[in-house]
Amino acid sequence: MRSFPDDLARTQREWSATYQRLAEHPGRTELRRRLYRLSTELFFHPHWERRRPRPAEWWELRDQARGRLDR
Repeated sequence: MRSFPDDLARTQREWSATYQRLAEHPGRTELRRRLYRLSTELFFHPHWERRRPRPAEWWELRDQARGRLDR
């Protein structure tokens, strides 16, 4: 299990919650904009500075942010 910075995990949790709200209320401009901003924060986070994440790392971050893995 990798350890991700707290702010990266928090942003992933916010992204997941926003995505869920957008799924429940499609077409909400403010939710789409927030999701876009959070996606940018996740992708360009300093944690990924040395190299871009592999798909498995994205899944692990999502699982950890959802509380599926122990911290």
